[in-house]
Amino acid sequence: MCPSTLSPIAIPDAALPESARRLRTEVRAFLDEERARGTALGRPDSWLAGWDPGFSRRLAERGWVGMALPTEYGGAGRGFLERYVVIEELLAAGAPVSAHWVSDRQAGPSVLQHGTEEQRRFFLPRIAAGQCFFSIGMSEKSSGSDLASVHTRAERTSDGWRLTGTKMWTGGAHVNDYAIVLARTDEAEDKHTGLSQFIVDLRAPGVRIEPIRLMSGEHRFNAFHLDGVDVPDGMLLGRRGDGWKQVTGELAFERSGPERYLSTFPLLVSLLSELEHRSVTAGQLTQVGLLTARLHSVRRLSLGVAAALNAGASPDTQAALVKDLGTRLEGTLVDTVRSILPTRADPHATPGSHAELLAFALLHSPGYTLRGGTNEILRGIITRGLEQR
Repeated sequence: MCPSTLSPIAIPDAALPESARRLRTEVRAFLDEERARGTALGRPDSWLAGWDPGFSRRLAERGWVGMALPTEYGGAGRGFLERYVVIEELLAAGAPVSAHWVSDRQAGPSVLQHGTEEQRRFFLPRIAAGQCFFSIGMSEKSSGSDLASVHTRAERTSDGWRLTGTKMWTGGAHVNDYAIVLARTDEAEDKHTGLSQFIVDLRAPGVRIEPIRLMSGEHRFNAFHLDGVDVPDGMLLGRRGDGWKQVTGELAFERSGPERYLSTFPLLVSLLSELEHRSVTAGQLTQVGLLTARLHSVRRLSLGVAAALNAGASPDTQAALVKDLGTRLEGTLVDTVRSILPTRADPHATPGSHAELLAFALLHSPGYTLRGGTNEILRGIITRGLEQR
């Protein structure tokens, strides 16, 4: 039994364009080069924890950051399905993609769709070059699942806006360049109206970053304080009051990609490597087979969302379904791997060993079903979406 036999990308790619199938070969060759140069690969949760700006820039040199952005803004002008293939290969390999992740996944498309021409000309070429990194400024202490209740306020000034409030769980705010912040600009009876989005320089006066450490001790997230931060008019993203509509459209990008089911895939690969040297029971094979079947099923759903995005649709309900099923699978995968091969999880074991990867995945597992929307909220979105059909 070989680890590659259970790769999610072993599913026939007949439904994908020929250009996407060629990309697989190119990305795999690139990853072989990266292994040879000593780049850390094979890590779980690499889209969150794999910070390597140099790797991001090397990807950008290949045209693999900002792939779906138009060429006139520095992008590759390719489709979401081609981007999907590249992302899937990178995540399956556990490559360090977190530096450019938010910029590529949602900040770039948001600026392209809602931004002014000046914003597009400034930000998009830098994103595509792997030179401009974004964070998400949505959640707050009492406004995670109930995002529309945000307390961060934007007050009008003579030449722009003054933002005051605190965002929580802001990934990468201590190392990134900008954040797209959701703030209340107007009072309204309906809390979903009167919200707007702003592009905030993370090094502007009044910005204060406070670390929130994971159980592992890692510094990935932050409390992002805006203490009267002045934002010029030109950094309002989209129209005043359209923030809620823009944010919910953005979540289709955030919730439906391969990261929602491949975060723990390197642990499965490690398990298979371990089992190659052992006697494998029928029960163990059955458990591995069930995991693989679920991976394949969620992948098909995720590919369907990518195809819908490629066609210009807004598959919010389908994206929520992918996130719900995928992140539950990630947690199940960790538990099942422990059941198949009982191993003492040890964060101090040799980096890349099965014991170390298991410890890493376990310490990250509480976040799988929280980030990007809790499963309970997602099921509400799915139910409402089905009722509206």
